[in-house]
Order: sequence, then C-alpha cells, then structure tokens
Amino acid sequence: MVHPNPQRPDQNRIIFYDISSMKLHWSSRSPFVRKVMVVAHETGLIGRFECPRMAVAMTRAVPELMRDNPLSKIPTMVLDDGSVLYDSAIICEYLDTLHDGLKMFPVESKARFTALRRQALGDGLLDILILWRNERERPLQQVSKVFISAYNAKVNATLNVFETEIPELDQTPFGIGHIAYAVSVAYIDFRFSELPWREGRPRLAAWHANVLARPSFQMTEPIDV
Repeated sequence: MVHPNPQRPDQNRIIFYDISSMKLHWSSRSPFVRKVMVVAHETGLIGRFECPRMAVAMTRAVPELMRDNPLSKIPTMVLDDGSVLYDSAIICEYLDTLHDGLKMFPVESKARFTALRRQALGDGLLDILILWRNERERPLQQVSKVFISAYNAKVNATLNVFETEIPELDQTPFGIGHIAYAVSVAYIDFRFSELPWREGRPRLAAWHANVLARPSFQMTEPIDV
C-alpha cells in the first residue's frame, strides 16, 4: 500500500532513483512518521516506497513490526536490499541522499549542526509530549502531578526557544530543523488542543501557520484512526 496522497512537489527539479521496493512502516498518528513523510514530499520522493499501516503502542509489542525492528517502534524503513533503518532522524537523512534537489540537511558545517540541533530539539519536544500524553491517559488516581508539572515546564521552555529563533529560521532555507519544529508544534494541536501555546508567541504562531500551508504539511495531516 502506498501513501494515499502521493503528491510530488517540485518534481521537475528532482532526479529520482529506483527505490520502489523500499517500505516504511507508517501511521498517520505518529509525528515522527509525519516528519519522514514531510521530507519525502519536500524532496519529491513520496510514492517511491510502500507505506504499510502499522498500529503501535508503548504497552504492547507488534510481532509483524518486530521482524524489522526489535524495538517495535515507528518509523522503521526497510531498504531495497533488505537492510533496515530505525528512527526518523536517520531515515530523513537517508532520504536526503536519494535526490538532487535542495537538501534538507545542510552541507556546510555550521549550518548543518544548527539544523541538527533544531531537529534534536523538535524531536525532544515530541518525546516529552508523548510521555505527557501517556501519563495523562493513566487512571486519574495514578497520574503523577510531579511529572505533569515537569512536562508542562519543559514544553513551554522549548516553545519559548522556538519563538526566539523564528527570525533566523525565516532567513535560512527550509530544511530538517524547520520540519522538526513545525511537526512538534503541530502535534500539540493534534493531542493537546487545549494548550494555549500561541499566547505570547506571535512570531511562532504566524510562522507555524505559514509552514502548515505548505503542500508537504497539507498532505500529511494526522488522522486519529
């Protein structure tokens, strides 16, 4: 099964490689999978690999997925030679080697490490949000107020950093750092819609709205099914 929206923006500037036998274990609900799919759209590689649907949870192991990834986590990508890549950061960087268009990972050293730091910060925010969501899904009497308070503080501190970095983001080519920030903030709207994260962060709110208008984000909106 391929992704239901195999749109290929900027296709005319991309040289495609024969990677049609690749497979990405996929779920529309996973923000880390969404990050990979956004990169695939931005680089013109969408539709060049299969996307079998995979429902995962921290509370259970999925035998089908564990045949490719013993951690039972997504995204997991199986390459055409049968080897496997784990983790969205590695998969995104791999995809970036498969096209000749504008790179999502800068080549120049300083710009590259800035982008990698931003990816780590965006991914780290997602880690905290997922832990927060898991904690609040526990029976009420088991929910830790200490954990919830810590998660809330870390999320707000991270969003404040995003707010300060918007002017610089606007001056740099769209890439993996932008994607990681935007995907993590979008996950707040998806799973924590009650959080008023836009209050006091006008630059982040405006920037995020612009990013969500990109075809790569329009085509990868999460669906809770």
